[in-house]
Amino acid sequence: MVSQFFSDSIFWVEIEKVQPNPFQPRKEFEEAKLRDLADSIRQYGILQPLVVTRKEIQKPEGGLATEYELISGERRLRASKIAGLSQVPVLIRNSEETDQLKLELAIIENLQREDLNVVDRAKAFDRLAKEFGFKHIDIAKKVGKSREYVSNTLRILLLPEEILQALTEGKISEGHSRPLLMLADRKEEQAVLFKEMLFRKMTVREAEMSARKIATDRIRKVERMPDPEMTELEEKLAHTFGTRVHIERKEKGGKITIDFFSNEDLQTILAAMENKKTDETPLVDDRSPEEKEKEDNTDELYSVDNFVV
Repeated sequence: MVSQFFSDSIFWVEIEKVQPNPFQPRKEFEEAKLRDLADSIRQYGILQPLVVTRKEIQKPEGGLATEYELISGERRLRASKIAGLSQVPVLIRNSEETDQLKLELAIIENLQREDLNVVDRAKAFDRLAKEFGFKHIDIAKKVGKSREYVSNTLRILLLPEEILQALTEGKISEGHSRPLLMLADRKEEQAVLFKEMLFRKMTVREAEMSARKIATDRIRKVERMPDPEMTELEEKLAHTFGTRVHIERKEKGGKITIDFFSNEDLQTILAAMENKKTDETPLVDDRSPEEKEKEDNTDELYSVDNFVV
């Protein structure tokens, strides 16, 4: 009866007694939006109570103290602190709520309010899958989305950390992740496309067209039976300069195209060329195996150990 009373009633509790939800999937909270919410709370109060669990803890000096653990409403809690509130309204849930349910409720609340960025959402889905054994279809039912939506969201975690950070910070949108994932098996091409997105401020459509072109060019190269030597040279030059390199052979000679996306990239490319020029080592070692073996044998003949007076 007492438990039912707590579950159905709203109480005002001291704000410092409310502890954050350890299962909160959201990591980023925009300060400007929190201040806007704090202004609204000062003017109208908190229109929706926080959801918490209640627990008794043993004080070091003896006796019991009551604390509350947040299940949902972290934005309202943070904004209330900014607004200077001393108490907040809470709805108390059964203190025996499972960790799984706490995570579920936190995810669902954020999804309903569209407060989770795509990376936090993917990590939250990943926790439900790994920690609680949920299948993609189970997660989809919990959050009111399709199984494909959950699976596609989880695929985002396959991207490198640098790209995930850019998604979190809003430098690129969730839509930009799709063309980047198209190049998941070509990490160098993926990195170059990511730099293009940032430097050229590409739209999602432009990024998709670029990714498709890269994929199509790859297929055409296979169909044309590319020159293995040219392919190897392209890869070596791309590794040397840290960017995309394309060699086009013509009837006589040809041309090399080196992509760069900032002054820093250009300086890096020029520095690599200057270093190679200084040490007189070719940018690409295109000697035949026989020439390499001959030089290796020469080095061995004139090494300190084999030198004879």
